Amino acid sequence: MTKRRMFLRMITASLLRRRSRMLIALLSIGIGATILAGLVTIYVDVPRQMGAQFRSYGANMLLLPKEDAELNSETLAEALKAIPEDALVGAAPYRYVRLDMTSRQQSFTAAGTDFEQITKTSPYFSIEGEYPERTRQVLVGKEIADTIGVKLGSTMELTYQPTAKSGDQTPEESRVPNATLSGSAEGFGGGVVYVTARLDREGKIASLSVDASTQTPEYGGQVPEDETYLNQFIGKALPLTQGQDVDAFTGATVTSAAVVDALNKATASAAPVQPKTLNFTVTGILTTGGEEESYVFLSLSDIEIMTGSDQLDVAELSVSAGAEQLEAYVNQITESSASVQARLVKRVARSEASVLEKLTALVFLVTLVVLLLTMICVSTTMMAVVSERRREIGLRKALGASDGSIRAEFLGEGLFLGLLGGVMGAILGFVFAQVVSVNVFGSSITFQPLLLPAAIIVSMAIAAASCLLPIKRAVAIDPAIVLKGE
Repeated sequence: MTKRRMFLRMITASLLRRRSRMLIALLSIGIGATILAGLVTIYVDVPRQMGAQFRSYGANMLLLPKEDAELNSETLAEALKAIPEDALVGAAPYRYVRLDMTSRQQSFTAAGTDFEQITKTSPYFSIEGEYPERTRQVLVGKEIADTIGVKLGSTMELTYQPTAKSGDQTPEESRVPNATLSGSAEGFGGGVVYVTARLDREGKIASLSVDASTQTPEYGGQVPEDETYLNQFIGKALPLTQGQDVDAFTGATVTSAAVVDALNKATASAAPVQPKTLNFTVTGILTTGGEEESYVFLSLSDIEIMTGSDQLDVAELSVSAGAEQLEAYVNQITESSASVQARLVKRVARSEASVLEKLTALVFLVTLVVLLLTMICVSTTMMAVVSERRREIGLRKALGASDGSIRAEFLGEGLFLGLLGGVMGAILGFVFAQVVSVNVFGSSITFQPLLLPAAIIVSMAIAAASCLLPIKRAVAIDPAIVLKGE
């Protein structure tokens, strides 16, 4: 029989003779390894899990046009190349315009977007009905739906009234003799008032027409038809001051102020602008508890048809990445693109980073406590074993056994217990982590291949460290004293 086989036989025989005590030590190591392996598995996988949870709170990055640049589908697609596909959860573009519903004398903020991407960037949206799937369909915020009384299946006639295009001319530069000026301003209840004025040879108002169809018909809606009110503008030079140059329309002060404001902002138009009207079917009512309830949502294709432009105002991105990686994406997009700048949604990104930092501290603290308790339990068990084997150790030393052989035997027993406990802990640790992940995060985790060897090595190291004090006491046994029975 070789020395190695003899050594293994001695270790196994020693463990079997003291099965109850060694079972306690084995269970201590196994439980410690289970908790340790489970926590490590959760910690490694938790950034993905937490990222998925935080994505339900909305976008964490915005893409905006740089100054004097334009954001459209092409520049957006180019900017998104900086983010890997597996990290980009969704990218929802938005174009905001003002639309009128003249039949109800209402005006709303409309958001053109990609509904497929909204479900990824804003999963917290609560929809009664369903998202629009085709053109000429609309998603209406609950606040608007309650105000105008629309329901699922209702029809909405929405009108886009473009503002007059004047190139680079300012209102002051446009006030030249014989010019035709067009402008708009917000009136009562958020409705838009449109004006068109023709100037005479002296640059003063020669004629004026007002479109206040979105105002209440009892007062504001009568402004375009009241000649007394309109005639007071004739012969006046811009800019005007209400109450000084012209008087307000009785009972419609806000609408009157909008007329004056629109005239003062009016610029020359090379050609008259025509409003665009489309009929839409309501497919869903949106409830969020936020400002989205005061919007109507259309497809980007419908907005392009109504406005004649593919311009975008912003793109909301949901990116699965840590705080440092998000900052890197932001810098890369902003520096590499001539048209697009990126910004983080701080409240989401910071919250995610804060939670991960606290979770890291918690995992570290729990791991430290578990390791300490495991070492105490194993060390206490081995100390009891040494006390039980004092006469055996004394006899062996009296027969010539060296201190090294005593150390090797006890250390071998500890390492053997660490090996068994590590294997058991690695397997049970994954099961533990899976249960926690499913119940806390609602999704399963992936097995980490390095978990098994790492758990075994750590368990053996803990077992070896726990045996140091018992080995020291075993080596210090004096055979003469023990054999005398003292």
